[in-house]
Amino acid sequence: MSNIILVTGPARSGKSEWAETLAMRSQRSVVYIATANHDSSDQEWQQRIQQHQQRRPTDWSTLEVPCELSHTLADAQPSSCIIVDSLGTWVANYLDTDETSWLNIVQDFLSTVELVAAKMIFVAEETGWGVVPAYPMGRTFRDRLGALIRQLSCISDTVYLVTGGYILNLSQLGSPLPNISHNS
Repeated sequence: MSNIILVTGPARSGKSEWAETLAMRSQRSVVYIATANHDSSDQEWQQRIQQHQQRRPTDWSTLEVPCELSHTLADAQPSSCIIVDSLGTWVANYLDTDETSWLNIVQDFLSTVELVAAKMIFVAEETGWGVVPAYPMGRTFRDRLGALIRQLSCISDTVYLVTGGYILNLSQLGSPLPNISHNS
């Protein structure tokens, strides 16, 4: 299993299940990092969280980390397997952040990921396959998440696309764009 794995795809495609399968196959202690903010007033959101929780083995540790992802990853034990679910939610948690601060957060995140010795599996949503959002916050979210996925894929050992319940290993089937930098 690779040290850095990116699992991407549309909503309800099976991304999280595939990430969980990869974590189980690692035969390491698993730490599940949930990036969602807990909102007990949103019943539908609570049901989604419960579905994810019920699928996970009881011996996995769960950390709720809506923002301080770099600090949490830096503390990861080399013998563990980390699942971060999801980068889209993490990006959404920073939407009020100005562009310069956001770029610094991303650079810190990418630098940290490259230094962590633990196995890491990142789950990310593909949001750019539809129309361009008609409102600025939607465009900011889509652009930030798309850029983050592209940057993370450059340093990932394996990149999977999960869609319609099927898994494609893009690292084997595709070719990366040439001359991609962290600032793309």
